[in-house]
Amino acid sequence: MAHTILVFDFGTDEEAAQQARQKIDRWKQGFRLGDKLNCKFEREETAEAAGAEEGEADSEAKKGEKKSSSAKKHKSKSEHASKKENGGGHVRMFVRLGFSDHEKLSQQRWLDRIPSEEPFKSAKGETIRHSDPEFAKSAELYESLD
Repeated sequence: MAHTILVFDFGTDEEAAQQARQKIDRWKQGFRLGDKLNCKFEREETAEAAGAEEGEADSEAKKGEKKSSSAKKHKSKSEHASKKENGGGHVRMFVRLGFSDHEKLSQQRWLDRIPSEEPFKSAKGETIRHSDPEFAKSAELYESLD
């Protein structure tokens, strides 16, 4: 089975990336695609977001507030989660199409449809086919993502 990987770069727009994930999930369920259509995310924290988190932690420690360590951990985790939601990092979505050789027409229809839908239109898209030289690197990256 020859896979094709679509890479969408959403920049720091986490909301659009989540809308795209939901759309993929609806398609998988509605069209009964199962493992023929899968997606994974690659999130990179920008230097500004990482520096801002460290700066807040330092300023909190300097205040000398008497809080329990568990309360501080809980607060920092919730702040970290809210920063991810508010675009604290760079988000790329990998969509893998895995249709059989006799389903070439279905695969081509999905290759045409996915980039033309709304949440994917705003993202910078790239199609990597099984025959492309950079496919091995992209497939390895896809497999390493959770």
